[in-house]
Amino acid sequence: MTKVKIVTDSTAVLSDEEIMELGVKVIPLTVMIDDQLYQDGVDLSREDFMDKMAQAKNLPKTSTPSLGVFTEAYEELLAEDAEDVEVISIHLTPGLSGTFDTAQQAAQMLDTEKIHVINSTFIDCSLGFQVIAAAQLAQQGKSVSEILQEMQKIKENTELYLTLSSLDNLSAGGRISKATGFIGGLLNIKIGAHVVDGEIIAETKGRGSKTIKNYLKKIIDQMHEANGIKKIGLSHAGIPELAQELAQTLQNEFPKAQVHVQQTTPVVSTHTGVGAFGLSYLKEY
Repeated sequence: MTKVKIVTDSTAVLSDEEIMELGVKVIPLTVMIDDQLYQDGVDLSREDFMDKMAQAKNLPKTSTPSLGVFTEAYEELLAEDAEDVEVISIHLTPGLSGTFDTAQQAAQMLDTEKIHVINSTFIDCSLGFQVIAAAQLAQQGKSVSEILQEMQKIKENTELYLTLSSLDNLSAGGRISKATGFIGGLLNIKIGAHVVDGEIIAETKGRGSKTIKNYLKKIIDQMHEANGIKKIGLSHAGIPELAQELAQTLQNEFPKAQVHVQQTTPVVSTHTGVGAFGLSYLKEY
């Protein structure tokens, strides 16, 4: 019987318990803070990062895992068990990082058909939805094809929205071109955006907190139009109290949904800046 191993990267918002219980191998991206290099989630926690970013002289820089990190991880997983092993490696959208491309190159170097590298087209909790489902199915003994079919359904029924308190970090990090519809110079504004096919599509902008409130209300109204909501993932960048308030609102609006709130990862926080929300939801299908 073939055993399926699941790999992802550190931009997937997963809890330590989920990683441990589901046996997911997480490949860390790296973060440079004032010439000090950290591995996301290894020697830099989500909470510590927010403090370090606030104190940093310069905006932190992120980079993809090296080719060698991927090849080593794949080789270890394939050799881990006496049984036949296959690997499903699920990563953030290539529209925001070269991680997926590096994972593909590593799989090609090993010249095996046992590694399946998947573009989730998402990041954050939306990426986590696919990873968690894949790992659960793998533990149930499902085949690669069965897991990939279910992941495709999840991808098709997932939505990811972002709210940002500023475009400063997105601009400084070179991601401003992804926020379609905005012109350079309009940095001190709040925006609401939708992630579509791996690209950030800005949908609203304004200078007050009302901009974000109205955008979130629009999203909630849209969620009510679905046949039901299975899961809601709410991630935040350094605003835990506001996140808990929004989570309670979402739980009241969708009492049957699983609602999870977590601080987002250092890599994501680097590009969103403090005060951002990532609202992911999985529709019933």
